[in-house]
Amino acid sequence: MLPFLKKAREARRPCCAALVAAAGSSTRMGGVNKLLQPLEGVPVLVRTLAALQVAGSVDEIIVAAREEDILEISQLCKTYGISKCTKVVRGGENRVHSVLLAALEASPGMELLAVQDGARPLVTPELIDRVVSAAARCAAAVPAVEIKDTVKTVREDGGVAETLERTRLRAAQTPQVFEASLLKAALQSALEQGSPVTDDASAVERLGKVVFLVEGEEENLKITTPMDMILAEAIVKAREEGR
Repeated sequence: MLPFLKKAREARRPCCAALVAAAGSSTRMGGVNKLLQPLEGVPVLVRTLAALQVAGSVDEIIVAAREEDILEISQLCKTYGISKCTKVVRGGENRVHSVLLAALEASPGMELLAVQDGARPLVTPELIDRVVSAAARCAAAVPAVEIKDTVKTVREDGGVAETLERTRLRAAQTPQVFEASLLKAALQSALEQGSPVTDDASAVERLGKVVFLVEGEEENLKITTPMDMILAEAIVKAREEGR
């Protein structure tokens, strides 16, 4: 492609900042900060940031971290060449607060905000680019995969209240990408009203906005427990052997 045509195409692409949620307590990992644990020799968070670094749709990265981890994460970005990371900021009292604080630190020209779990180190640049591209068209896009297990709602006494229709269910992943002002308004509203949203899309849905789903990736798992780390290690090894 001629250089001037390439520049013209890139000029039409909306600028996007990735907001990385990395301020969790890692309770189900026994209190150990899972994001700083090595995954086949590379810290979990670094693998997440590396995918965002490579993704052509991401212009800058802002990490919301625990205060005690800010210096270490900043150093890791330098060590591993995560040059898109412009800021590592202190996280808030909960996820919604942390993401909002990161969103407020994004450069003024960022039209889209992509919220990424720091604990999803197997996310691929290709998935990131697909979701950002979808959000550029519809203002709110989230990757999701089909549910394999049968899902039931439970009564307080432990009995089954209802068996849900599996074909209509999807498991949401990250990155979740939104028009910048929409996400900020949604997070601010959820925070002010104390709404128990479980992901950023839920906050946007509260405002009556439609969130569109993009086909996710089965390997894009979130590391929550020690078993997840074992699975992630197996996936990384398989990927490296397949090169």
